[in-house]
Amino acid sequence: MGQKRLENRLKTACCRVALVSLLAFAQGCATLEPIENSENVKQGESYQAQYRATTSDDEAERLRKSSVLMNAQRCAPDQKLGPPGSRMVPPDIDILSPGDLIEISITDDDVISGKYEVSQDGMLRLMHVPPVRAQGRSVDSIEESVRRTLIDEGLYNTVPLVSIRVMDFAPARVFVAGAVFEPGSVTIGSVAATSLDRLRQETAGGRTSARRLARALQSAGGVRPDADLSRVSVWRGGHKKVYDMRPVITGHAYPDPVLLEGDQVEIPSRHCFQEELVAPSAVSPPGVKVFMSNLAVPATSNSQAAISKDTVELRYGTRFLQAVFSLNCVGGTRLTNSNRSAVLFTRNPITGQSIVIERNLEELLRRGDRDNFDPYLMPGDALACYDSSVINITDLATKLGIIGALGVII
Repeated sequence: MGQKRLENRLKTACCRVALVSLLAFAQGCATLEPIENSENVKQGESYQAQYRATTSDDEAERLRKSSVLMNAQRCAPDQKLGPPGSRMVPPDIDILSPGDLIEISITDDDVISGKYEVSQDGMLRLMHVPPVRAQGRSVDSIEESVRRTLIDEGLYNTVPLVSIRVMDFAPARVFVAGAVFEPGSVTIGSVAATSLDRLRQETAGGRTSARRLARALQSAGGVRPDADLSRVSVWRGGHKKVYDMRPVITGHAYPDPVLLEGDQVEIPSRHCFQEELVAPSAVSPPGVKVFMSNLAVPATSNSQAAISKDTVELRYGTRFLQAVFSLNCVGGTRLTNSNRSAVLFTRNPITGQSIVIERNLEELLRRGDRDNFDPYLMPGDALACYDSSVINITDLATKLGIIGALGVII
């Protein structure tokens, strides 16, 4: 009976080994269907040329197909940027917006003097005198208008001394459109009630640093890599001003005007991918939130792989290969883990079309021209890892009980 039972176990194990061998052979012969994209990724005609598949071209062909050159070929012309000495930024002038708090002091007048808030219609409504327009004007200009109003109303025979100081700048709701990741309305300049600097409020002379153009662009998700920073326009009251903000990327002085309630900001697209814009700056996304799905081996859960429930936040400018390292998708046993691959799901922010990119990680690691095929991650991208064929076969054998059966026999 013992001999018979052993023979049955051997037959069962042999059948299972044969089944796994057949599946492994099928896995090696049969390949998944090629990923279909809505853009011509292969030729580098997608959002960034780094999305195209790796090739084994000769050195001359590689240089000709450099991702930097391929990206630049599609760029619409922009303005010429002068030398650093010519990039003069006008001095800051604090201008008022609805909701700003001010204090007015008039010589020998305790009735009109006091604290006021700029009305929602942009007017400064003082006691016993007609309103004075304050929105979009500097403190010096408003002081002159108040003096003139007091004389015109016959309240003073000689020009009185009028002093205005800003106590607090109110948040402003502005609208941002064009080549940003999250176009729409944003509120800038807001400060939590528990964080108000009372000492600064009680000191003469206010200043705002959070109600500016760069803050509005960053609050709208940051500028996209295709943004034309040489033509950032601000519309106010039917009038447009255009600012060249390219120096913000290189660390030089750049124009950063104060924005007012209701301003409209527009930034056009150059219709190309500019790698120099994919770096932390005052107008870039504060970080890149990426959805990740890690592999089964060696990390058996996202928690062990240091991946949060839904997303991880990476530095803006992170590339695909850097991200898969944080995904715990590279390394391990060379024999079983060296043939892993990873998939990137992204969207063209200009057209909204989805793109799926697959990379063999070992090949990408070993290529000298890897930067040409190592895409930058954009906000909202998703990554997934795939184990190597050896791990897949081992896992299949474990599930069929072959390893256990062989252990019993031995």
